[in-house]
Amino acid sequence: MPPEPDSKRQPGGFGAAVAAVNRQAAKSLLRNHGGGHAPVSHLELFFDLVFVFAVTQLSHFLLGQLDLLRGLQTLILFFAVWWAWMYTTWATNWIEPERAPNRLMLGAVMLASLGMSAAIPEAYSDGGLAFAGAYVAVQIGRTLYVSVAMNEWKPETGNNMRRVACWFAVSAVLWIAGGWSEDVSTRMALWIGALTIEYLGPVLFFWTPMLGRSTPEDWVVSGSHMAERCSLFIIIALGEGLIITGATFAASKIGVGEILAFLNAFVSSFAMWWIYFDLGAKRGALHIAQHDRPGLVARQAFTYWHIPIVAGIIVLAVAYELLLAHPLDPVHGD
Repeated sequence: MPPEPDSKRQPGGFGAAVAAVNRQAAKSLLRNHGGGHAPVSHLELFFDLVFVFAVTQLSHFLLGQLDLLRGLQTLILFFAVWWAWMYTTWATNWIEPERAPNRLMLGAVMLASLGMSAAIPEAYSDGGLAFAGAYVAVQIGRTLYVSVAMNEWKPETGNNMRRVACWFAVSAVLWIAGGWSEDVSTRMALWIGALTIEYLGPVLFFWTPMLGRSTPEDWVVSGSHMAERCSLFIIIALGEGLIITGATFAASKIGVGEILAFLNAFVSSFAMWWIYFDLGAKRGALHIAQHDRPGLVARQAFTYWHIPIVAGIIVLAVAYELLLAHPLDPVHGD
């Protein structure tokens, strides 16, 4: 007769090992997608509602004074809003939004982002410190949280986010100093300096004394998730244009000029949607999914190259409102 198995030496075998791995995965704060598919969660969609408000605030801020100075001021604020949203998108590519601690962190980021968005109209007057403080809290707080969460994957991966946090800490000095400054020109200069530091970070792989620099291997992302998240921000920007178009048309005295302007605005928005989603979004998702270094593609195609797309859509939304308000007036400069 064969000997009975020793239960002490074989406490469950392969099945127990699999069960232990599954239990650990259920507790993990990370998606652990390994570069594969990662679905967009309902919480991420809810999070984007804050940035619907932010885009609306930017459009109205620009519309309030159409000159080069206001255009530059709006661009500074837009770069900050985009950076806050984009870095959160990278974060939710790695962490699992359905885990309770991650939900609480994203809720706190939403609250701070809502405060940042609310401060946009007064960002160059009494609301400068509120805008800068909320922005800095979002960027540093979220980044430090993700650095801790990523330690469960590989200890060295947390260093990537700690480098990012160091860069945000340096730029934070300029953000807060700009918020404190009562001179608008000084505030703008300090904030431009802060954004320059932050936007150079990914290009320089966040090189940091003692921590070294990141590598493309540290940026293992789900290409499908990044493509879908950026597509959703395009929807936000296009939606802002439709809201402005509909609201302005409803408040207008309807005539031939207003109807033609309304049709022009709608057709333009629909054409932009068609071009982006029928060509750019599909090709981008396929390219990043097949690339051996998806982090580099995400840095270029989604983090940077989407900036002129989104900014252009916001500016067009302002143009729609002006066209609908004065459809038959001649074009002129101030």
